[in-house]
Amino acid sequence: MSSIIIPNEIIQDKIYLIRNIKVMLDRDLAKMFEVSPRRLREQIARNPGKFPEHFMFRLNEIETEIMVSQNAIPSKQALGGSLPYVFTEHGILQLSNVVKSEKATQMSIKIIEIFVSMREFLTNNLSSKIDIQEIKRRLDNNDKNVELLFSYLDEMMEKQENKVERIKIGFKK
Repeated sequence: MSSIIIPNEIIQDKIYLIRNIKVMLDRDLAKMFEVSPRRLREQIARNPGKFPEHFMFRLNEIETEIMVSQNAIPSKQALGGSLPYVFTEHGILQLSNVVKSEKATQMSIKIIEIFVSMREFLTNNLSSKIDIQEIKRRLDNNDKNVELLFSYLDEMMEKQENKVERIKIGFKK
């Protein structure tokens, strides 16, 4: 079993957010699995029950246009002249099971690890962001409390200044 020498950044650049789901294009997966896009699509057609909607879906015309206009895809011709399939994390794992090659298995494991690391990174950043917001909220509260304290001190000082000197009574020398 040979190890895959593709930097994680290259794979991460092939992960797109479509319909608020992280997915990869069929042509990119075919290249990584070292099979033709046509063979990949054949395997999908032969195993339709293994790819429910939340594992894989086909882009519509508008989504394809957006991908081309954002330079994610150089042109529609680069897609092989049809609307591309996109695969979620689970779909990629299932795809490696139907393509049945050592390279596909190795690549799917690497891709899944990248998906997991991205999810962990986002979770950690979200946790940090929540912690920072809590600190800001506390600081805002502390600022208000300090302001209130200073206003009370100012009032007390004003009362001290406005205090009329009282006549002392009692024994005098």
